[in-house]
Amino acid sequence: MTDNARELDLVVYGATGFVGKLLADYLVQHAPDGVRIALAGRTAAKLEGVRSALGPRAAQWPVIVANSDDAASLAALAGRTRVVATTVGPYAKYGHALAAACAEAGTDYVDLTGEVLFARESIDANHDRARETGARIVHSCGFDSIPSDLGVHVLYEKVREDGAGELTDTTLVVTSVRGGVSGGTIDSLRTQVDVSKKNPASRHLAASPYSLSPDRSKEPDLGKQSDMSVVNGEDIAPGLKGWKAPFFMGPYNTRVVRRSNALRDWAYGREFKYREVMNVGSSPITPVIAGAVAAGLGGLIVGMALPPTRYVLDRVLPSPGDGPSEEAQRKGHFTIDVYTTTTTGARYTSRVKAKGDPGYSATAVMLGESALSLVLGGDALPDSAGVLTPATALGDVLVTRLRDAGFEISARKL
Repeated sequence: MTDNARELDLVVYGATGFVGKLLADYLVQHAPDGVRIALAGRTAAKLEGVRSALGPRAAQWPVIVANSDDAASLAALAGRTRVVATTVGPYAKYGHALAAACAEAGTDYVDLTGEVLFARESIDANHDRARETGARIVHSCGFDSIPSDLGVHVLYEKVREDGAGELTDTTLVVTSVRGGVSGGTIDSLRTQVDVSKKNPASRHLAASPYSLSPDRSKEPDLGKQSDMSVVNGEDIAPGLKGWKAPFFMGPYNTRVVRRSNALRDWAYGREFKYREVMNVGSSPITPVIAGAVAAGLGGLIVGMALPPTRYVLDRVLPSPGDGPSEEAQRKGHFTIDVYTTTTTGARYTSRVKAKGDPGYSATAVMLGESALSLVLGGDALPDSAGVLTPATALGDVLVTRLRDAGFEISARKL
């Protein structure tokens, strides 16, 4: 179960934050006996308070003081453990040194980033070194981007099992969702908008559909792949009613899924074209609603970039560290469906569905099970290292663990 060459199996970095506490609570309830866990952050007293609140099962968990601007403390942390799970974002501000320390130490790493520019910079800085040391640096192990990445993964596996060709036009539909947007997600958006305003090259990179590709020059030319399209359901799959609005996480998730395809030597298909949308109902006015959502998403980005509206938005949007009540988290849920047509003309769909607020309690499950997959997966994990995606680093090990944790993850032919 554990590797005694290191003192610890798993360190939760950022354990005093809102999502960090949720993750620690999930692990104290669900990590198997024998998994050696520690809590890390900036302040020993706060970490001890979190540990005390977790109850007797966490009483012996060590606390580790480490700071995102202290590279030596992060290197020491990475050297003590097999896996680090970090909830400390925005990662563009606070994540670079820890990812680099893990790549250098050969320590596996999972986080919750939904930041294109951070992920690209991490790939450029850490991929080659992580391959040399055997580290798996796995970004985006929460609602960004596990449902997307695993939804396409199980779809691909089912099509491959059936010998039905390769994936072509593929669309993820957020069929239903209930939950709030986290303050951390909003702060990540603020950070990316600020960087893009100052650097036109960064803005262009973030807009590229293949911004996270291992080698953008080798990607197929599939024409325009817009993240802001309004789509008729019938154009996605026969019988799918209503018009669909852009999904606000699509501009990040789509790039993660395309990276998974490229890291697998384009196993999904060289004609694999991927987008994400969300359901806004099936009434006659859905084209208007979908258009309004698209305009609103564009307006949010513009508003973040303009000082007068930024001032207002910063006061009404959630702040980092804030989150919903336990009752609101319990009432949350999400269902995503992925539809594809293969090169043989066959149609398939997959589903990822779970209870719990997507950005909080469900994300704690996804991050927790990602970390435990690395701790416990052993030879069942894909044989890979570097800066990876959930599908390419964790694959069916994570699928199985999430199913055991109550998620529905399935694929079938239509």
